[in-house]
Amino acid sequence: MNKELLIYIIAASIKIFLVFNVMQIMIISMVWLERKIMAHMQVRQGPMRVGPHGLLQPIADGIKLLFKEDIIPDKAFKFLFAIAPAMSLVPALCTFAVIPFGDTLKIFGRSIDLVITDINVGLLYIFAVSSMGIYGIVMAGWASNNKYSLLGGIRSSAQMISYELTLGLSLIGVIMLTESLSLVNVVNAQAKVWNIILQPLGFLIYTISAIAEVNRCPFDIPEAETELVAGYHTEYSSMKFSMFFMAEYANMITVSAVAVTFFLGGWHGPWLPPVVWFLLKLSCCLFGFIWLRSTFPRLRYDQLMHFGWKFLLPLSLFNICITGFIMILWD
Repeated sequence: MNKELLIYIIAASIKIFLVFNVMQIMIISMVWLERKIMAHMQVRQGPMRVGPHGLLQPIADGIKLLFKEDIIPDKAFKFLFAIAPAMSLVPALCTFAVIPFGDTLKIFGRSIDLVITDINVGLLYIFAVSSMGIYGIVMAGWASNNKYSLLGGIRSSAQMISYELTLGLSLIGVIMLTESLSLVNVVNAQAKVWNIILQPLGFLIYTISAIAEVNRCPFDIPEAETELVAGYHTEYSSMKFSMFFMAEYANMITVSAVAVTFFLGGWHGPWLPPVVWFLLKLSCCLFGFIWLRSTFPRLRYDQLMHFGWKFLLPLSLFNICITGFIMILWD
């Protein structure tokens, strides 16, 4: 085998291993942080019994789910019921493959880019892979043979169609400015000015659409406990339930990383190492998810649809038009 190809494969394997494990650590940390931060916002202590300040609570929960009985309803479509959790989790983890999380490193005289792979259609890859996750939710809703699960799946698919459109349109302004679909080029273009300054409206639309896309409060209608028990995962238990749980947190990390890459300068920042800057910005975005869940009530389904189609979509089209108009004047 060619020596250069062998080195490339080894480097890519190490990067995949590191990114995958960091994602797992971040998911576990997010579970603990969300419970603690929400508890303090509600003047409670949160988990305190397992480990110092409840630090080991997510691990205890994981062990409990691992040994719980895996129940499959009698009249469920067993094959689709079984693969639906994986259909939600795997795309959420794969999306991180094209997101740059640091500058180029020099190791033994070789340049190593801190991104698993840089493809010239990185944005299209993210949309293509992330949109696969909805199939897991729809399959879970239909295969469970439960009316609450089915309603949750239908709501989720309607929500995805409504908000993925505006999510994509909100990034068009950045693409027009950078003239590239590569995420590395998008980050490099923000060396002097972050896109949040040039595209404040695009950032606002992306933030709202991303929260709706990952079904988080106030847009958690597909799993509204007071209306649908737990929505599409009502019938799930054991590790299958935990995979849906992990997929939700992995999606939160992914949309936050995309926000950092497209609007917040990526890994650019003074004094600190680039990877640290990327993680700090990512942590701020993730805190926003927790703060919103603790603060805002859930919208009604009709309010969600009206907001997406009658307000957010025209606003995203206006942002593209005004960006093009300013670019013509600037030239």
